[in-house]
Amino acid sequence: MRANSPMKNAAAAGTIRLGDLTVNRLGFGAMRLCGPYAWGRRRKHDNERRVLGRVLELGINFIDTADSYGPEANETLLAETLYPYPSGIVIATKGGLVRPDRTSWVENGRPEHLRRALDGSLRRLRLERIDLYQFHAPDPKVPFAESMGALAELQRAGKIRHLGVSNVTVAQLDQARRIAPIVSVQNEYNLRNRSSDDVLAACERLGIAFLPWYPLGGSRGIRTSRIKEIAARHHVSTMRVALAWLLARSPVMLPIPGTESVEHLEDNVRAAALKLAPADLEDLA
Repeated sequence: MRANSPMKNAAAAGTIRLGDLTVNRLGFGAMRLCGPYAWGRRRKHDNERRVLGRVLELGINFIDTADSYGPEANETLLAETLYPYPSGIVIATKGGLVRPDRTSWVENGRPEHLRRALDGSLRRLRLERIDLYQFHAPDPKVPFAESMGALAELQRAGKIRHLGVSNVTVAQLDQARRIAPIVSVQNEYNLRNRSSDDVLAACERLGIAFLPWYPLGGSRGIRTSRIKEIAARHHVSTMRVALAWLLARSPVMLPIPGTESVEHLEDNVRAAALKLAPADLEDLA
């Protein structure tokens, strides 16, 4: 990678709409600012603040978090560091998963839990309304319509500006849209895992933003020979290639890579300006 490559702003990726909100099409996932397994806080609090400060400097104006990250610690960190929030910043959070211990993620879509979860997020983020509140995962023990119906009520009460869903099928997305307007879907998607291709296609058809979580697919996902060859041709990191591929994959794609490193953050943002050639995209198809 060229050490002297110029720093690019997230705006180079273009913009995307979330209802009546417009954000740059490269966001930041804050989960990795938690401790291991997204549990607790990291010891170096100054580093957390440096990363979030650099997020703003690099033109990232969409930050994704959840009440289950920490749990609760991630939302608290964002408010401690960024409040009062600069104009134009969209903080998106999620509810519907609980953490009984550091290795467990348990669905809880009961309406009473979602009401408490939303109020907790509002309090920790120091907001009166969440710009984008996402149902984190369908609960197999609770009818999906009941969970979404509770969130639709909270939206009508003025506590939620826009609703999104996460970890859903096309059928669940369709069901959610019959209950309330949906502006985003957040499913796992990366070069290695394209199992949500049908959900992405539905989002393209409907004009709904698609937020790929785990966008790099882990270390194995960015170390294949094909990605290494393309990275070498462009003199960039394999991570930058993986993110540029996502941006090229669909105009509704809104990647939200996370990191605890300013250096990695800067490299991720450079992906906003990386244009892969048709031959590159064919190699990664």
